[in-house]
Amino acid sequence: MAAVYVVDAVRTPIGKYAGALAGTRPDDLAAHVVRELVGRSPRLDPARIDDVYFGNANGAGEENRDVARMAVLLAGLPVTVPGVTVNRLCGSGLEAVIQAARAIAAGDASIAVAGGVESMTRAPYVLPKPERAFPAGAQAMHSTTLGWRMVNPAMPAEWTVGLGEGAELLAEKYGIGRAEQDAFALDSHRKAAAAWEAGAYDGEVVPVPGTDQVRDECVRPGASIEALGKLKPVFRTEGGTVTAGNSSPLNDGAAALLLCDEAGLAELGREPLARIGASTVTGVEPQLFGFGPVEAVRRALARAGRSLGELDVMELNEAFAAQALACLGEWPELDRAVVNPRGGAIALGHPLGASGARLAGAVAHQLAARGTAGTGLATLCIGVGQGLALVLERD
Repeated sequence: MAAVYVVDAVRTPIGKYAGALAGTRPDDLAAHVVRELVGRSPRLDPARIDDVYFGNANGAGEENRDVARMAVLLAGLPVTVPGVTVNRLCGSGLEAVIQAARAIAAGDASIAVAGGVESMTRAPYVLPKPERAFPAGAQAMHSTTLGWRMVNPAMPAEWTVGLGEGAELLAEKYGIGRAEQDAFALDSHRKAAAAWEAGAYDGEVVPVPGTDQVRDECVRPGASIEALGKLKPVFRTEGGTVTAGNSSPLNDGAAALLLCDEAGLAELGREPLARIGASTVTGVEPQLFGFGPVEAVRRALARAGRSLGELDVMELNEAFAAQALACLGEWPELDRAVVNPRGGAIALGHPLGASGARLAGAVAHQLAARGTAGTGLATLCIGVGQGLALVLERD
């Protein structure tokens, strides 16, 4: 199997729901990061890109089902460059990176682009077709922004609880209180604000044309534990601990990575940021989706011949503080200082299909910034009960 390298990674600033990126279509967001990524490698002939993989959790609207192919065309790449869209819900962007890496490792490709995109703002409403023609009664319209819709009645009720209720279940199961969740959220905002002020994201984030947003829109530099403590629980009115402040917000954004083999590296004339290592996907009870990364991380590290104690950086998606803390509690040997050192999704945002690609790119950039050999890992929980993890290394 060929070695696979991350040559470069870019992303947009992450916009809040109905915020700075609300006027930009998801296919345009995807095209923007593809165009910027390709432009940063002057020796890359775009026609040499064997495939473009993009994750997207929705696909029901302006993504036009195969947003990867739309991005190729809108970015001005040759029409001979194909594009495929993959969907593993919240893990879609990381799944796209893994699938592109597999193609290169197997010899089916030499150079590929992998990424993800989501506009939760512009996700459409959908109306199911009626069971029979000319229905007399009212018809239900469903938002495709987030969560279950048109649920199969054969699904057990405990599996189809909302994502927020799933976070409450984990908080209850593992004794994670409101104060601990709020402190975790505050730490995410502080780390993200510090990273932006230090210029840590300057070489990674590419602003979207036609917008004035240059930083992630949901980061709150002035956040305080007092302000977080005043927010009411969203998902349980009685005894709830999960609030808007200790959960990831609804977001818009896109991310993309350039991957290649040894021959591609020689052709591009660039030093890679990192090398792709082992990956694993696992399943858990759907209502406990947030616990998905625990076993996925263990298996991925075992396949890579590494341990939690050897990690130099981990990007763990913060869907909810309760969910992230539940996972961290199962990894006592992990140094928490290496987890999300530049802030996590509670502060930066979680544009579903883009998040996994953002995490992989963040790990690659951080490994390169160290200037020494190191091991990193990107992981996410996934709605309906899955966990996904990818190991990256720098020699």
